[in-house]
Amino acid sequence: MPDIKNMAIDELENLFLSMGEDKYRAEQAALWIYRGLAPSFNHMTNLPVKLREKLDELCWISALSPIKEQKSRDGTRKYLFKLQDGNLIEGVLIPETDHLTICISTQVGCALGCKFCLTGKGGFIRNLKTSEIINQICYVKGSLSEKEKLSNIVLMGMGEPLANYDNTLKALRIITHPKGLGFSTRKVTVSTAGLIPAIQRLGQDSKVNLAVSLNATENHTRDYLMPINKTYPLDMLLNACHEFPLPARKRITFEYILIKGINDSPNDAIRLTKLLKGIRCKINLIPFNEHHASSFKTPDNDVLSRFQEILIEANLTSTIRSARGLDILAACGQLGNSR
Repeated sequence: MPDIKNMAIDELENLFLSMGEDKYRAEQAALWIYRGLAPSFNHMTNLPVKLREKLDELCWISALSPIKEQKSRDGTRKYLFKLQDGNLIEGVLIPETDHLTICISTQVGCALGCKFCLTGKGGFIRNLKTSEIINQICYVKGSLSEKEKLSNIVLMGMGEPLANYDNTLKALRIITHPKGLGFSTRKVTVSTAGLIPAIQRLGQDSKVNLAVSLNATENHTRDYLMPINKTYPLDMLLNACHEFPLPARKRITFEYILIKGINDSPNDAIRLTKLLKGIRCKINLIPFNEHHASSFKTPDNDVLSRFQEILIEANLTSTIRSARGLDILAACGQLGNSR
């Protein structure tokens, strides 16, 4: 029996049409599922009883609940979800000044093996289904108080979103559809280590924000940190970013994890300004978040500041991301410790 949350909104409409129902009934059901967070068809009180019974026979509504929740000293919350097959994934809710951002996973584990990332240490197990991606948001959304507002979604959790392209894209369409979760594309960001063919597809298929995990300014360093660079080296990646179709007032975010003695020198910063010349972008500098599975260290604060200054002097927008949830291993690159 199919899970209705694995259906895009247009597929849901086709299901209802095949049942001889009007299209608006599918829209009603979608609003119950994604706005009302209905756990069953019986809750959809504006649908006829016979239609609800028929839906119950044809499909079901999945849900996720965490088996463990942790709250950091800084207010960050981490959720450990157990999937139907017993696999585990993590999601993170990050409090901002006036809103909340959820960081969600798209795979169980990761195949890319980036040296700074804890998720990849356990290897790759499988892609998440569309419903499993969506249900992380649905649970968190339903758990918030009336005063709390979830406004931003980042696909930066466990796994490489673009390696699970079809399920990720379908999830993005549900997330941004007016009858789905209803988030603006301006509030949704997909992060990638640099799968060039999928970056090109994403630019054609969606208007969500693109974030690229760069982390080095020379191929030999990026080869060492991110093995994917051997397949898609820097020149190819940056060319794909030059060609990425950016709507007006949007920019690509380049994520740069600064690791002591590896990629944090003034020369690295100078090279970065040259690499990004001509790309409408902003640079998110991320001091390495130390964890037990890596010997890498966080750079000193004066090194971070000087790196940022060089970027700003070259008229590049640059921010230093403050680590969130370090005490519960919820910061960037730390997910997957609970598997």
